[in-house]
Amino acid sequence: MNLFYLIIFFILGLFMGSFYTVVGTRIPKGDGFITGHSHCESCLHPLSFLDMIPVLSYSFLRGKCRYCHQKFSSLSTWMEIFTGILFALSFFVFGFSYQLFFALGIVSMLIILSITDISYMIIPDSVLIFFSGYFLILIALEQGVIPALIHIVYGMVLFFVMYLIMLLGNYIFKKESLGGGDIKMMFVFGLLLSPVLGILCIFLGSVLALPMSFLLVLKKNEHIIPFGPFLLIALTFLYFLQINTSMILELFP
Repeated sequence: MNLFYLIIFFILGLFMGSFYTVVGTRIPKGDGFITGHSHCESCLHPLSFLDMIPVLSYSFLRGKCRYCHQKFSSLSTWMEIFTGILFALSFFVFGFSYQLFFALGIVSMLIILSITDISYMIIPDSVLIFFSGYFLILIALEQGVIPALIHIVYGMVLFFVMYLIMLLGNYIFKKESLGGGDIKMMFVFGLLLSPVLGILCIFLGSVLALPMSFLLVLKKNEHIIPFGPFLLIALTFLYFLQINTSMILELFP
């Protein structure tokens, strides 16, 4: 039976990954993603349902538009597969529980904001507001109103910690070191993590981003990288491993 549910969540993730790609590519441009009809970016021909079946359509059409035969970007297909795997992993780790809905929210935020930050160097406020409300409702339903308020305080703490890191970075590098979206995103992290885990998340995200920073400097002489995806990967890693504050504090004598 677990295998059946794993397959269901994988398939659900494929479709949600396709939707998240649309959301992530349209929101920064101010385009609607609910009512707007999907179309080929080359010939602008509307795409039918058969053209948008996750993974299968891309494979059957060999990555090309059915109408103008121009190549599609493979971004959506990779996001579909990645989301499918993470949705299935969410069920595998947490089963049917409140934690499953937290995990699915984290995965969804990871996919959408990674697309917006990598493609446009933007972390939209509208996405952060949506997930803030989503996680607060879950916390209130699972733990009560008081814990939800406490996590709001955690969010404010992590927001100011990230803001101070930005000020320090600006002073050291004499230029903007962090985007405002990264700072505001830490408020959402505080709804999921304690301040201790939030600071650990910032550290892990920085470690993950370091090799990419060196690579971009060497290859393109590029000094600006999207930091959001690395923070989100660190958040996903900590949550799925179910690391808590006590486990971290026990490492120190």
